[in-house]
Amino acid sequence: MKKILLPAIAVLTLSACEDPWNRQGVGFTGIDGEPRTVSEVKGAVAFTPPATNVPAELAQLPTVQVQTDQAEFDKIAGVAIDNGGRTADTAVQLVGSSTDLFLSTVNVNGTLFGVVRTANNSTKVDNSVGAAFGRETERFTGCLAAGDVYRKGNSSRSSGFAVPLNCS
Repeated sequence: MKKILLPAIAVLTLSACEDPWNRQGVGFTGIDGEPRTVSEVKGAVAFTPPATNVPAELAQLPTVQVQTDQAEFDKIAGVAIDNGGRTADTAVQLVGSSTDLFLSTVNVNGTLFGVVRTANNSTKVDNSVGAAFGRETERFTGCLAAGDVYRKGNSSRSSGFAVPLNCS
């Protein structure tokens, strides 16, 4: 009897931790018509690289060099965002669900930043883009994140995001 009760209790206990109809998990591909990526969910903020190797494209572009008299790290990150690339000559274009974003590297006072920004400061995107960029920094830049993600904008929408990079 113990051999049957213990596994049954374990299964019931573990099943209470999660919704039994939540089908997300390793190896699950979804039901037909069910979204498989964030970019397929209407209204979700997501950005995806084009079908090319983004870190390799980014490595071919020049790093923007900037000097500033700012001493606070968040101000230095703001300078990096302001000077981030906005053209094909200085940035890799990422296709977003609502607006295109530009990925570049900016060196401010010897600190290298990965910068994702909109084409201009008046165009804003949801701050979840910055969080996604922070999680995926290595995928997009080929370097590890060496700190927090900084944003330029308000509490809900921003025009750019910068994360310090460790490329060694």
